[in-house]
Amino acid sequence: MNWINNVVRPKISGLLSPAKRDVPDNLWVKCPETGQMVFYKDLEANQFVVPGSDYHMRMSSQQRLAHLFDGGEYRTVPVPSVQQDPLKFRDGRKYTDRLRDAKSDTKLEDAVLVGEGTLEGQQVVSAVQDFRFMAGSLGMAAGEALIAGMMRAHELKTPFILFAASGGARMQEGILSLMQMPRTTIAVQRLREARLPYIVVLTDPTTGGVTASYAMLGDIHIAEPGALICFAGPRVIQQTIREQLPDGFQRAEYLLQHGMVDMVVHRHALRETLSRLCHLLMSGAGAGRGDTRRANGKPYANGSAVDGKVIETAARESGGVIEPEAVPHSQRFDAAKGDGKRRDGDASGSKDASRGT
Repeated sequence: MNWINNVVRPKISGLLSPAKRDVPDNLWVKCPETGQMVFYKDLEANQFVVPGSDYHMRMSSQQRLAHLFDGGEYRTVPVPSVQQDPLKFRDGRKYTDRLRDAKSDTKLEDAVLVGEGTLEGQQVVSAVQDFRFMAGSLGMAAGEALIAGMMRAHELKTPFILFAASGGARMQEGILSLMQMPRTTIAVQRLREARLPYIVVLTDPTTGGVTASYAMLGDIHIAEPGALICFAGPRVIQQTIREQLPDGFQRAEYLLQHGMVDMVVHRHALRETLSRLCHLLMSGAGAGRGDTRRANGKPYANGSAVDGKVIETAARESGGVIEPEAVPHSQRFDAAKGDGKRRDGDASGSKDASRGT
């Protein structure tokens, strides 16, 4: 009777029981802020903004460029190749193994993807740091990609838009990764000398050496809502100074209130805002190529003078811009009090020193 148990019964059970389907791992996505479960297709259609909480989730570099350019079409800018593991670094794993896994997971050559295309008819070049690739860390390949993108914008005489998302310099490349900070800074200077707009979009998270270099050298800095933007993280600072930090410390809205970024723009309004800024700045650059007027003794970085209020108005017309909140008087710096305290301290210090002598 073994043939009944081994053949007949399994066939009958297979006919009567409902067919099991393989469920993809990313079918449902959990909101990190509220715990809300969102269908992945709905999240993707909403540009990866959770509908209920308005939480801005991270996007891949390919998705960023597809949402930025007209029709989602762009051409990838070629990047010079670099040595993969110049220091033969190894910690828990070989650096080459980490690179191989990152390339396999993201389908990228490194953390930065550069593309060129049109943004509402305006030719632009854009670079995106992908946090999935070793936390978007800055290494030799990423530095070469950023410089190639800026030089391509310089060649085409177009604006350059950077979407920054990084944990900082890549420790596996040591001093070679840190050298990308001055190299990219020089490339930014080339854009300024050519009077071409350099717009930085700070996304979650932008930290470390990236924040300390090219990510904070833009002509205009835009941040996504809730993005963490800092050099050292809040937990490190809190453990160092042993004091409780303010709510929302180092988040985009906090930095807007304290003048570190120019505007906080919702992702749904980001493309329109970037388009307005590019058209505005490029019209000023074209008009001012032969203009030798100066402001405060220095030439204008992007051609003719553009009133800051005009830029503000152009950005706010698109909607989704968060207005800065006024800092309470109790938290403002009083120069008179600060000088008085310093002078009193200096006076008491000199008295103590004279007594000691």
